[in-house]
Amino acid sequence: MAELTYRDAVARGIAQEMARDPDVVFLGEDVAKAGGVFKATVGLLEQFGPLRVRDTPISEQAILGAAMGAAMTGLRPIAEIMFSDFLAVCFDYIANEFGKSRYMTNGQVKCPLVVRTGNGAGSRFGAQHSQSVENWCMMIPGLKVVAPSSPRDVIGLLAAAVRDPDPVIFFEHKSLYPTKGEVPDGEIVDTLGSAKIVRSGRDATILALALMVPRAVAAADKLKAEHGIDCEVVDVRSLVPLDTRTILGSVGRTHRLFTVEENPRLCGWGAEIVSIVADEAFYDLDGPAVRITTPHIPLPAADILEDQALPTVDRIAERVARSLNS
Repeated sequence: MAELTYRDAVARGIAQEMARDPDVVFLGEDVAKAGGVFKATVGLLEQFGPLRVRDTPISEQAILGAAMGAAMTGLRPIAEIMFSDFLAVCFDYIANEFGKSRYMTNGQVKCPLVVRTGNGAGSRFGAQHSQSVENWCMMIPGLKVVAPSSPRDVIGLLAAAVRDPDPVIFFEHKSLYPTKGEVPDGEIVDTLGSAKIVRSGRDATILALALMVPRAVAAADKLKAEHGIDCEVVDVRSLVPLDTRTILGSVGRTHRLFTVEENPRLCGWGAEIVSIVADEAFYDLDGPAVRITTPHIPLPAADILEDQALPTVDRIAERVARSLNS
């Protein structure tokens, strides 16, 4: 067991899969010699060489086009798009190509690739470099969508993504890169489509993703200490496939549901989950499902304003307490 940062877990996860399978290659802007703009890929060039770890031009379309061609001809590429906001630049590949290639060729052409990208706010990068865009991708048939919240899950879910036969969009939260967590020794492989209960409770279920997971846990601890409210926190981890069994099971035990979403309120992932719960577990609920989100605004760069926009520990705790005590 070792303590790793989320940042170092990315490099370990990629190295684990590259060492296991010579068909795994890695490409992106400044990922090789520079070790990535977030220093999440340091050492990979030295370990695996320039044929398998490649710097690319500053062209998101070129990166994903090369990755798709490599995947279609037998490799298993990992491609990095530096900021998730830039997925908009190459969205044709994501929306029209990756997820449809196997379907449109009746299985003759597969596209086993992973797109890693830095997602989310909290680092003062401004409106064009701070968005949470996981809901952009979860709506596209044929894609799988993952967002880990801990170093251990980075490695396990990345391994599962690389080994999956379908394209996976892998969202790494930029503000989690310096955080630390215990990581077991040896190979770590997780399962896509599996949520994780990170805190047990009986009074309410709080669903969270990525940076919002530690905030939800801290809010649950605050609720317990100050109000005696015992919340269960579920790390959704995988939006596609979605682990509805774990989510519905938790709601069935606690009878209240709260989602904590960093993406803007309109069309956020929590809205989809709330609709599923309304369809399949409506009579388990003792009150309305509540979504705690970022407002539908461009994110500010100013630290005070950015902090005000994002769900905070205090805002989560206050909203849950108000709903349960009303």
